[in-house]
Amino acid sequence: MRTIRALSLSFAALAALGAASSASAQSAGTWQARLGAIHIAPSVSSGDLGPPSLAGSKIDVDAATQLGGGITYMVTDHIAVDVPLSLPFKHSIQGAGAVGGTGELGTTKSLPISVFAQYRFGEANAKFRPYVGGGLTYAKFFKETASNTLSSITGGTADMPTSMSIESKLAPTLIIGAVYAFNDRWFIEGMIGKTFIKTTTTLSTGQTISTRLDPTTVAISVGYRF
Repeated sequence: MRTIRALSLSFAALAALGAASSASAQSAGTWQARLGAIHIAPSVSSGDLGPPSLAGSKIDVDAATQLGGGITYMVTDHIAVDVPLSLPFKHSIQGAGAVGGTGELGTTKSLPISVFAQYRFGEANAKFRPYVGGGLTYAKFFKETASNTLSSITGGTADMPTSMSIESKLAPTLIIGAVYAFNDRWFIEGMIGKTFIKTTTTLSTGQTISTRLDPTTVAISVGYRF
């Protein structure tokens, strides 16, 4: 009985020490860094590409996945500032509507640059802390390429193939997520975000097409607290 009691007291002491050591795990003044995967899936609502293309010529944009992570600073025990980071995403642009089934019209790279404010529920030493938040995302589009298919439906020629440019935009983003702490240093984090963005693509032929992208972002990562 004395041995069992001694073991019980020892486990209780270890638990108390563990709680004490994690008391500042997500408290004011701490930094967190994470690394994992980010998936961006646009919810496309396309306008029509102007003449001489067929009436009802639209586009769709494929999802993309990339290595990413971020840095978080706890301003208070509940309020945090988060800056997601990632490598550029590459999206395929497909024909839709009257030009559906024509295949790839082009590609673009995108780099979302975001700053979020988070409110984290629960206590600073809690193992599981869900959060909500929001902020701004600057969606930078670059290295756009146009396919021969796009040239053929827009009047481009072999000597002057059609090229395109996508307008970069600043847009609001809402997020929800959660952090689960393995201990006072290591954690796993999941996040879902929705960005509300509408942009315009301009072709070298003078044609334009307005597109609402409104991508959903899903991220999962492993992180370390400092």
